[in-house]
Amino acid sequence: MSDNRIPARLKKMVAERAGNRCEYCLSPLEFSIDPFVTEHILPKSRGGKSTLDNLAFACQGCNGQKYNKTEAEDPVTGELVPLYHPRQDDWKKHFTWSEGYTILIGLTNIGRATIAELDLNRLGVINFRRVLLLLNEHPSKQP
Repeated sequence: MSDNRIPARLKKMVAERAGNRCEYCLSPLEFSIDPFVTEHILPKSRGGKSTLDNLAFACQGCNGQKYNKTEAEDPVTGELVPLYHPRQDDWKKHFTWSEGYTILIGLTNIGRATIAELDLNRLGVINFRRVLLLLNEHPSKQP
């Protein structure tokens, strides 16, 4: 039986590359009550490998919402588009913050579809961002 676990050194590299923030919603690990995961951008169930270019650092919420999805419907156009890919896409091209920095806004069909599918503006995350603002820990300097 093969070992499907991601090696600890690879997990550490992924977390460090992400600045210990979720690569989707940008929530910081430092203030999270739940552990983050190293997730497969292209899921293993769809042929994805445990390689640095296919791994992302994700909070439990984003990882759970994404599951094994790679595409979603843009809520504006109804078009089926790829989800945001942290290794191939520029976060700032697809997303921006609302004036109060608590709501993510999709700038592209990929951004809008990813926000909707991963529920990046779920109430708990919005409230988390509000608290982080008070601590001067949000918005992140990254990406």
